[in-house]
Amino acid sequence: MVQGTTSDAGKSALVTAICRILTRRGLKVAPFKPQNMALNSAVTVDGGEIGRAQAVQAMAAEVEAHVDFNPVLLKPTCDQGSQVIVAGHAIGHMKAAEYYAYKPQLLEQVVAAHDRLSNRYDRVVVEGAGSAAEINLRAHDLANMGFAEAVDCPVILVADIDRGGVFAHLVGTLDIISASERERIVGLVINRFRGDINLLKPGLEWLEARTGKPVLAVVPWLEDLHLEAEDGLSRAGDSTGAAGGLNIAVILLPRISNHTDFDAVRLHPQVNVRFVRDPKELGAADLIILPGSKHVRADLDWLYERGWSAVLARHLRYGGRVIGICGGYQMLGTRIEDPEGVEGPAGESAGLGWLDLATTLKATKQLHRVTGHCLLGDTRAPVTGYEIHVGESLGEGLEHGVFALDDGRRDGALSEDGRILGTYLHGVFDHPATLNVLLEWAGLAAPAPFDYDAHRMAEIDRLADHVEAAIDWSRWPLSEDIPISADPIKA
Repeated sequence: MVQGTTSDAGKSALVTAICRILTRRGLKVAPFKPQNMALNSAVTVDGGEIGRAQAVQAMAAEVEAHVDFNPVLLKPTCDQGSQVIVAGHAIGHMKAAEYYAYKPQLLEQVVAAHDRLSNRYDRVVVEGAGSAAEINLRAHDLANMGFAEAVDCPVILVADIDRGGVFAHLVGTLDIISASERERIVGLVINRFRGDINLLKPGLEWLEARTGKPVLAVVPWLEDLHLEAEDGLSRAGDSTGAAGGLNIAVILLPRISNHTDFDAVRLHPQVNVRFVRDPKELGAADLIILPGSKHVRADLDWLYERGWSAVLARHLRYGGRVIGICGGYQMLGTRIEDPEGVEGPAGESAGLGWLDLATTLKATKQLHRVTGHCLLGDTRAPVTGYEIHVGESLGEGLEHGVFALDDGRRDGALSEDGRILGTYLHGVFDHPATLNVLLEWAGLAAPAPFDYDAHRMAEIDRLADHVEAAIDWSRWPLSEDIPISADPIKA
């Protein structure tokens, strides 16, 4: 199990790298995260929902994503509450105190999921959540040491030296956890190191003497690494520099979900992407995207309060294009009804009114992996994606669908003037052929080919090579039964 001294210490990346390294050495590997809190999620092969990081780790391990990889997923809906997803499916919304009281019932299910994976795979590589030393959350913990103790697994502790205070983070964490938990930690990893390793060595020697724990790796900073973010926006942020390229603005909704939808366009060499919260920051944009939202009506209210409806209307008057994805698609319609109070207080909101459809939110979440082809133009470009949404959209606008799905359904809507497009499909930009069609529709002449899936896999391999070279394999736990060659990077 990989645990961290802080959030964003590099747990997800390290687990991804370990999954890839062990897979390349011929082991059958599964990732696992007992409890995740994230608004970026993925649909699994068995029709459930898990955190995005575990889907990336599954890709690294060359296995299909499965609900057992992340048995508990929390999707925040406000500062003190979340939708609780267990075994891939939502069981309701809970305030923090409610969930804290409910956690003891979940540990058995989490351990059972781990046991099933342990029976099917050679290795299960587990990722903790947040910090290993959240003392206020230690009772009934199932995300970090509580889980490690329940299944009796060794723990590697990782800290981010780039944020500063790395020795204090590691020593402080070891100091305040219990003696049994401290014994469980078999080694330390220092992540994101920049500079001369010789200047760090005195600190490493002190750290090992002070803690009695070996430093298994000092992982250097890896420039421009792309891994799909688990929750917050990637450290890479906006992408600019494509002179004469297509300018895309993504509205940064307060409750934005699945912003990984835009990684393919953000990485495209002819596209500039900016995430914009304030309309005054919009600048020149050929295409504005309304992304997914975990609380659609509340984010729609925010759009109106910020003046985005007038800004979008002006953008369209001057020939701009607009895409709405999932919750953003629902906002483009005439109204959004929530009679059952699925997202909060029951009620109805007026939509932006640019697509002739209305949405009724319903308690049952739609979770589908889909394939099909694009109806824009006459290319029949293949499309792949997934649906994660509550609600059903109906109206005459649906007669102008955007995608024909292989399960017989039509998805999305296109305005009569052809400049406003909505879809329920996440990952709609990921397939190279459909990416080209959508970029041409948005105004980019002759888009260059860009294979996002190939890029993702190349980045995972680059990360694995980088971490593999940094690890001191002679000190690695359980190294006696992990295949190691004289040149492990090429193994």
